Amino acid sequence: MSATPDHLSADEGTRKVADLVKGHRIAMLTSIAADGTLVSRPMALQEIEFDGDLWFFAERSSRKVANVAANAQVNVTVGSATTWVSLTGTAVVVDNPERKRELWNEAVKAWYPDGPDDDGLVLIKVVADSAEYWDTPGRLATLVSYAKARVTGQRYEGGENARVEME
Repeated sequence: MSATPDHLSADEGTRKVADLVKGHRIAMLTSIAADGTLVSRPMALQEIEFDGDLWFFAERSSRKVANVAANAQVNVTVGSATTWVSLTGTAVVVDNPERKRELWNEAVKAWYPDGPDDDGLVLIKVVADSAEYWDTPGRLATLVSYAKARVTGQRYEGGENARVEME
């Protein structure tokens, strides 16, 4: 994949990442366990408007909360058939009843039936430090570009890939 132009400002990069994250409901949250191993699990994203922060509901007694409390470095990935985003950042456990009520929605109720005021429920806030994305033009265009590269012997250039420092 070709890289995006180096002249992207941090603000433009953040907007590009926000556009790619928009519409994704599920992400993989990777944290570091006490023994140093990486642990990934699917989590429902709770805020559609991405501003560099991601929010997740979690049980206070869960391993993911213990992992984040012990080591705040995390990775969050989202992906589709044509787009992938990997965000690296710092996570913090947030116990804010007001914020839980703001982010609450009916989908969350399936996992946490006692509602946003449940004392066993907390939020994990991930503040993104950087992101890397891969954005392809779609399956058909990707196949055509791939076939062209194979026939011509030229390098495959099927989309853009860039690393973005978040503001």
